[in-house]
Amino acid sequence: MEPIDLKNSEELKRTENTDLENSEVKPTSEEAVKSEEPNTVEDEKSVETTEEETPEQPAAESVEGTAKEEPQAEVAEEPESKSEPEPKSEEESTTDSAEVSGDTTEEKEQQTTESTVEKAEPVKEEKPEKREAVDYSNYSQVELVNALRDVLEDDDSDIRVKEEIDTIKAAFYKNLKESIEADKKKFIADGGDEEAFKPEEDPYEKDIKDLLKKYRHIRIEHNKQMEAEKEENLQKKYDVIEKIKGLINNEESINKTFNEFRDLQREWREIGLVPQSKMKNLWDTYHFHVENFYDYIKINRELRDLDLKKNLEAKIKLCERAEELLVEEPSILKAFNTLQKYHEQWREIGPVPREQKDDIWERFKAATTKINKKHQDFFENRKVEQKKNLEAKTALCEKAEEIIQEEIKNHKEWDEKSRQLVELQKVWRTIGFAPRKDNNKIYERFRTACDAFFNAKRAFYAKNKEEQQNNLQLKTDLCVQAESLKDSEDWRKTTQDFINIQKKWKEIGPVPRKYSDILWKRFRAACDSFFDKKSEHFSDVDTEQDDNLKLKEDLIKEVENFKPIDDVDTNLETLKTFQRRWTEIGHVPFKKKDEIKVQFRDAINKLFDDLNLDDEKRNLLKFRNKMSSFSESSRGQNKMRMERDKYMNKMKQLENDLVLLDNNVGFFAKSKNAESLIKDVKKKIEVTKQKIELLKDKIRVIDEMDND
Repeated sequence: MEPIDLKNSEELKRTENTDLENSEVKPTSEEAVKSEEPNTVEDEKSVETTEEETPEQPAAESVEGTAKEEPQAEVAEEPESKSEPEPKSEEESTTDSAEVSGDTTEEKEQQTTESTVEKAEPVKEEKPEKREAVDYSNYSQVELVNALRDVLEDDDSDIRVKEEIDTIKAAFYKNLKESIEADKKKFIADGGDEEAFKPEEDPYEKDIKDLLKKYRHIRIEHNKQMEAEKEENLQKKYDVIEKIKGLINNEESINKTFNEFRDLQREWREIGLVPQSKMKNLWDTYHFHVENFYDYIKINRELRDLDLKKNLEAKIKLCERAEELLVEEPSILKAFNTLQKYHEQWREIGPVPREQKDDIWERFKAATTKINKKHQDFFENRKVEQKKNLEAKTALCEKAEEIIQEEIKNHKEWDEKSRQLVELQKVWRTIGFAPRKDNNKIYERFRTACDAFFNAKRAFYAKNKEEQQNNLQLKTDLCVQAESLKDSEDWRKTTQDFINIQKKWKEIGPVPRKYSDILWKRFRAACDSFFDKKSEHFSDVDTEQDDNLKLKEDLIKEVENFKPIDDVDTNLETLKTFQRRWTEIGHVPFKKKDEIKVQFRDAINKLFDDLNLDDEKRNLLKFRNKMSSFSESSRGQNKMRMERDKYMNKMKQLENDLVLLDNNVGFFAKSKNAESLIKDVKKKIEVTKQKIELLKDKIRVIDEMDND
């Protein structure tokens, strides 16, 4: 039969821009099948540009064509006229249910179809399951060509493997780009001019292009086949409409006629997709003749009311599910996509009792409006957040570019600037994505600055390799000197010699990294050997040391029996006197040395704990007590000096960190979205200052004991 012509220019325009992923045919011109530009997938750029790609596109597009606007599941009431259908814009009636019409005006009014969802698209075609993902990042060029050939030889390669083919293609051109970059660097390193460099042709690039061209032709043929199937489905649906028309003149029993009508409705739903441009005219024609069926076939009121009741129950369930999406579904994107399916189901359900028609529709419409609003707000908020992220990342790029412009002359400066740049990289990783159109550009800008810095650093150390070799020789000579002195028994002179050697060691610059630990362990072993023997020598003075042991035991008892008074300063002075007397007593037998030292320290620490002191002051006094025990021996004095050097280095490192943290505050001072980052950095600044003050106090304690 001839379809009713309800097409208009707007419908035709909407279907001209089709999408292969929604089973529509792309242009088959020569330009459409030309090779696409090679993609490259690198590090963070790949991750940032692919995340959440699907949600930013309209989530409820029809598989028959791509809508140019995000679908808003809004509604429009359809006219209640029963005349031949006129173009209804986006409205479609859904009267394919078992409503039975009588001859009265009231019954005809109840047969009027309900309004349906604006822009609710036809039933989507189920997409085939994705193939199992393969990691092609470590494949060679020939392996990638073979992998692409294997994919194309699969039976379902024309429709299921676009993503996998794109991955193979990206991996191939990434390898090609890396190979060209490596050849270029080697060419320049060998003295070649960068502008004169010409990359060699990849022997497998022609193969990969031929296979990609073959794949595009396969897709074109598949799309042609899909269009042919849609035309067949269109004719099948018009055949069903013709059969529905014939039911009006059927003289069989009402029940049998009604069952045949149900079967035709089921057959209609089972038929696949039809061309998008002809869909609205098809649906209007279908609804028109379904309405005629309800008008001319006499079905008893009880059966009709039962069908209307079932339709009402089905629509109530859809309302409940839509309302549950607002409360229970955390992902607004998933909720929005699910809502589109509910609208498709709503359209398939027939009419409901007229007195409840408006109420049930308003309920469904209310849930739809709220979800649409949340969906719109989601993308608006993400745009604002990504804009702020771009501002923050731009600030980091500017700081990184400032660093690479500075003239760095020595190892210490390179070390400091490296820490600053690494800190910038850490901050970068805490910031989310920038807008898609800017994300790759800002990432490339930051990576370029970082690469430039570390390339310059490598060049600096390569240039200073000779100086490091000279430092290696100087420190090796000091190791030889230390090893020649470690067995000396001239304790006073040799102790001073070792102190001088250690000072020279610190003044010499860095050595090649692979020798650094080995050389340090060798030097330290010689120093420790001498001071251990010196300690053992002085611990053998038995008589005097036994007397000293008795004096220290008596002093411990005196400390344990001491009762603090209310005056804190007087108590502290008494504790200092105890410590001074302990130091003045001298050495005890070696085997008792550690035991008696622990007893005294515990007794003093207990008094510190009993005093009404804050934690910082108490810990500092305990540290003084610990250093006091070190000062009893020459080896302990050496440990004190090493402790002091360690604290000095740590303090310098913290001071550098403090400068870097202060700079980080400036990075985000003008960025609205950086309040949390600035707050975190300021907290780190306070902690760092406290650590520096504590280190200064400890160094001051060591210096006071060293002067005594």
